[in-house]
Amino acid sequence: MLATIQIHDDSISLLDQRRLPLETVYIPIKTAQQAYDGIKDMVVRGAPAIGVTAAFGFAFGARDGDAHNESRMADMRAMLLSARPTAVNLRWGLEKQWRLYKQHREGAGAQTVFRALFDHAVSLYHQDIATNKRMGDWGQTLLPKGARIITHCNAGALATCGWGTALGVIRSAYAQGKVACVFADETRPYLQGARLTAWELQQDNIPVRVIVDGSAAHMIQTQGIQAAIVGADRIAANGDVANKIGTFGLAIACRFHGIPFYVAAPLSTFDLNLDCGADIPIEQRAADEVRFAMGARIFTDSIAADNPSFDVTPAGLVSAIICEKGIVAPVNRQTVAAMCGD
Repeated sequence: MLATIQIHDDSISLLDQRRLPLETVYIPIKTAQQAYDGIKDMVVRGAPAIGVTAAFGFAFGARDGDAHNESRMADMRAMLLSARPTAVNLRWGLEKQWRLYKQHREGAGAQTVFRALFDHAVSLYHQDIATNKRMGDWGQTLLPKGARIITHCNAGALATCGWGTALGVIRSAYAQGKVACVFADETRPYLQGARLTAWELQQDNIPVRVIVDGSAAHMIQTQGIQAAIVGADRIAANGDVANKIGTFGLAIACRFHGIPFYVAAPLSTFDLNLDCGADIPIEQRAADEVRFAMGARIFTDSIAADNPSFDVTPAGLVSAIICEKGIVAPVNRQTVAAMCGD
């Protein structure tokens, strides 16, 4: 599997996911601005990968700016934080770097501060992979032999630093001989399911079929699908889950047909500062992402288009949340608080 983030001595490269699966191109990232652009323009996407990329971007800002000017560093942190408003892992990565920066900014040269922050970002990278594999170990216990699974968007190695959240569970289950087939929603308008999830699973020889988003309920009804597994970009204190637009509808279809709807996400995706899903900011992206499909215009500028990038699935529709510490079930304020406690 191609690395989402390639780490070099003092820089990184991002796999340009906009060009997959037809082209494999890495973009060098050496400055905070380049990290911001890579996140904003969806060169890199997926909450965990965004968080680690931002951590590297903050390190580059310390090297290239004035590491001893806390005001300028705070402005740079705010710039990175503004790149994608919904995924809380972005804030998580920057907060970890900010705390470390405050410890090192006095009495150390810019290069020393940079190296401490860069090395810490590297540790976050490796921590994410280990976290995903622990989630996979927990999550695979929920699946039966011969499981037929539906997933939405891409919550795999490409959305993380490796292995994946939802696809990490599927990979771990497949290694146990449990997975018969995965149905991947195409996930308009960026087609992350068709372009990325299907490609990832094919690379691992896991049986996969791409379906259009609008057919998910029909496929659950007719194809013997036994479970849905998705990732998350933010989980509120009461267990409400923000994920790629279309997730809420999939959860409703699962509830109607009586199959479990699972969410796989690390603890860094939980935001206990937000009471419920209504408090989660939903990113609104450009209308032209809807007006075009794979570079071809499908309707005119004279017709308005809405493009919310995420929706919120109420906790009551979530059968369980799988994280690195275990399984949250039932999903409610008390179980979420217990899992997130020390």
